[in-house]
Amino acid sequence: MKINTISPDKNDFTKVLANIAKVPKKLHYIGKLPADRVPTVAIVGTRRPSSYGKEVTQRLSYDLAERGIIIVSGLALGVDAIAHQAALDTNGTTLAVLGNALPDISPRTNHRLAQDIVANGGAVMSEYTQGSKVYPSNFLERNRLVAGLADAIIITEATSRSGTLNTAARALEQGKELFVVPGPITSPLSAGCNALLKQGAHVVTEYRDVLDIIAPSATESIKAVPLGQTELETAIITHISHGVRDGAELQRIVAVDQAEFATALTMLELAGTIKALGANKWTIR
Repeated sequence: MKINTISPDKNDFTKVLANIAKVPKKLHYIGKLPADRVPTVAIVGTRRPSSYGKEVTQRLSYDLAERGIIIVSGLALGVDAIAHQAALDTNGTTLAVLGNALPDISPRTNHRLAQDIVANGGAVMSEYTQGSKVYPSNFLERNRLVAGLADAIIITEATSRSGTLNTAARALEQGKELFVVPGPITSPLSAGCNALLKQGAHVVTEYRDVLDIIAPSATESIKAVPLGQTELETAIITHISHGVRDGAELQRIVAVDQAEFATALTMLELAGTIKALGANKWTIR
């Protein structure tokens, strides 16, 4: 796909990068950048999230993207990829910032995800010119752009030595709002998050915590929830739209046997009403 190149100051959305340290001279991107500045949130975290980290990342990204918030992340494994995919699941716009030059996609396992981001109206971008060598420091430098493009940064799960904390530091340097998901005090994967909360980061437990600060006038309207062909199908749709993603939990709530539940899920998927996320997780299309 075509690699476009612009100066950050030539686009209303990327002009915000003029306020960060070490302003990039050029941005190279595949896809489409937003033409105007709209509320934007970066979501980052560990590359090896727990089931808790996966769930909160998916929920926050989905709920924010559903309300027109642009989601930015770094296309890394784990939290980054989950945040991008959740935004796509609600047909939202998401932007990925790479630490290597285009057209290469790193990690290669997220090549399809990058294609989906572009196909859904977003962009994959980098400050590095084609042919540039990749150094470990590139990915730390990339973090200043992830934070710089956003109005707020959410960290959903991070250890005390996580590279994600570098993004948090960049966000604070830039005067951005930093939101952190609290985690179990016994979990090493939440040690970095809990430490940031002690230092004064905003607590985030739902999307409204972010919108109340960065976009209080953002629309609260939610896409109309479709109805099913049966009461069971409608009940399943309603619970999924309210944040229940796990199939086993859905079956427990609607209280039907496995065969009847599986049939309802199949009919809803065939109708294009719901979509499988893998690992028995579901979302509204």
